[in-house]
Amino acid sequence: MNEFGKLYIVATPIGNLEDITLRALKILRDVDLILCEDTRVTKKLLDRYEISKPLLSYHHHSKLSRVEKIIEHLENGKNMALVSDAGTPGISDPGNELIANLTPARSLSSLPADVEGRGSEDEIEIIPIPGASAITTLASVAGINMSKFSFLGFPPHKKGRETFFREVVESKYPVIYFESVHRFLKNLELLEKFKPDAKLVIGRELTKMFEEILRGEIGEIREKWEKRAEKEKRGEFVIIVY
Repeated sequence: MNEFGKLYIVATPIGNLEDITLRALKILRDVDLILCEDTRVTKKLLDRYEISKPLLSYHHHSKLSRVEKIIEHLENGKNMALVSDAGTPGISDPGNELIANLTPARSLSSLPADVEGRGSEDEIEIIPIPGASAITTLASVAGINMSKFSFLGFPPHKKGRETFFREVVESKYPVIYFESVHRFLKNLELLEKFKPDAKLVIGRELTKMFEEILRGEIGEIREKWEKRAEKEKRGEFVIIVY
């Protein structure tokens, strides 16, 4: 009986490349192949720690044939690591879809019959390697009760956007979500429309050189942001609404 390879789900830094665990580095050095969203981004991390491994892209636009190729590698005994561009895979990226395709409970009829037919005795081992997460990074400095919260990922770009923000402001618990710099101001305007007294904790460029934590009522944060010079309106955002 062929011994299957293992798939490691490896968290990588969200900005500062020093925020990687010793265990993650060991796994990245030991595996046969690394799956990544953008090979250029992952190569920067690997070069920083002098790790040279074959890279295979796996992202939102990957076709089923790429999943089948990954399964083939694992069935041939290759150990693989899955990383995202930043943070923990499987959260707001397609890592969860890959894992679903590798577990006995999957039910995707589009997979080849021999792949779907693999029983629990043939299960490929999937091992989490924890580390950086933008969600817990901001939650840890929020200064509010985060024993219960909701995470909603990225807001929809168009259809369903207002419904998303209604859900945010109606939550009985703090809500964490991501937003891009291009939609940040529109985001604040919608929140203010539905809940003028909302309070926010905002993490911009977390762990990076220009890291910033903003706290306050939505109106004052929006006014400060509008007054900023265009060159200061950059970055990636994690937002807590409470």
